[in-house]
Amino acid sequence: MPADRKRNQLLQGKPMSLTNLLVPTYTQMLGALSGWLTKAQAQMPKGDADALMSARLAADMFPLSTQVRFACVQVREAVCRLEGVAFPEVIGELLEEGRNAGERPGSFSDAQARIDETLALLEGLAPDALDAHPDKPLVHELPNGMILDLTAQQYARDWALAQFYFHIMTAYSILRSEKIELGKADYVAHLFPYIRPETIPKG
Repeated sequence: MPADRKRNQLLQGKPMSLTNLLVPTYTQMLGALSGWLTKAQAQMPKGDADALMSARLAADMFPLSTQVRFACVQVREAVCRLEGVAFPEVIGELLEEGRNAGERPGSFSDAQARIDETLALLEGLAPDALDAHPDKPLVHELPNGMILDLTAQQYARDWALAQFYFHIMTAYSILRSEKIELGKADYVAHLFPYIRPETIPKG
């Protein structure tokens, strides 16, 4: 099945299962993130773009490079937890890259490759891949030792989406703070197909 057809099926006319909630959201916003990075690279002087990977909103926050990696981590962890499978090695790789990005931020190409890999994972999921019973218990242990007792639905709604959007919006804010020309249209590009053509402003 072509990728665009499969995506459209997920977006249109289906009950809001966990798969239908998370997969299109992750796909749309990772696609937007990729677009922002492409715009940023085009707007920077030749040879200077990769320096943006080290940009931060505040000294005690992770840089842009990390925000991209951690957005991908949130997607991959959610998929694994809701499918009930062990984390693959790539999650550890992404975490290590993100935590060490202050010294080794990587390039725009590296970041785009990580986004592409995550999008490919989403594209390969079955239509009901994340649809374990919404009340299924899910134990989520944080790096600091705290443990959250959630249902699958609570995890998807209250943790997975919120954490993903945190890193997506931090990346957007870093780019804006570095004078990259982005606007609301870049954030909601996935909504354009829903606009009635006759209502689009002229000029």
